[in-house]
Amino acid sequence: MSCPARGITEDQIGFLKDAASDAKELLNRSRDIFGDRAAVLSSFGAESALLLALVAETDPAFPVLFLNTGQHFPETIAYRQDLARSLGLTAIKDIGPTAEALHDRDPQNQLWAFDPDACCALRKVEPLNLTTSGLDALITGRKRSQAATRHRLEAVQQEPDGSLRINPLADWTPEMIENEMTRRNLLRHPLTQLNYPSIGCAPCTAPVGEGDDPRAGRWSGLNKTECGIHRPS
Repeated sequence: MSCPARGITEDQIGFLKDAASDAKELLNRSRDIFGDRAAVLSSFGAESALLLALVAETDPAFPVLFLNTGQHFPETIAYRQDLARSLGLTAIKDIGPTAEALHDRDPQNQLWAFDPDACCALRKVEPLNLTTSGLDALITGRKRSQAATRHRLEAVQQEPDGSLRINPLADWTPEMIENEMTRRNLLRHPLTQLNYPSIGCAPCTAPVGEGDDPRAGRWSGLNKTECGIHRPS
């Protein structure tokens, strides 16, 4: 289905899908078609360096969005700076909740403890929706191998509002990612050495045991596997 209001045509979607198996080419085509109406969403987490390295090779000025929730590990904030510098990325934008929203809805900074869904909505979902409302495409580092909620993930997906979610690494396995990160000698998130294979906000992320699902440390003990910025695939 095309979405004339956004200017996205079926031919453009088909052109993108033709590059689904080539992450770098998919990024190139996304940049060529949409320009600054496409942005990359990055958590600057455990595997983020690979997609961001490909982005930097495509265009160092490719817009990159970072959800600064105010709840990140200090290591993540430092890594965001260090990785951007090492890759030469020049257009990273921090987005997050307003001071007024935090004051009204989480004045004691404890919303995560009793309503994590509301906390994610306040600190992630709403700021992202506001920032991306004028974009045609959002590029993510999601992979099918990450979780059961992503096992049907496609490289190019159309959202209900007609925009696209583009996932260049959708079919990459953990082994492929590790091998390519090693080959490129990419800077690693320091918490990966402390058994954090998936890194979110500090209050809701724990290290995992050997052999556990990589995302087992996210919202551990809760019936929650996603923050809400992505629909299950």
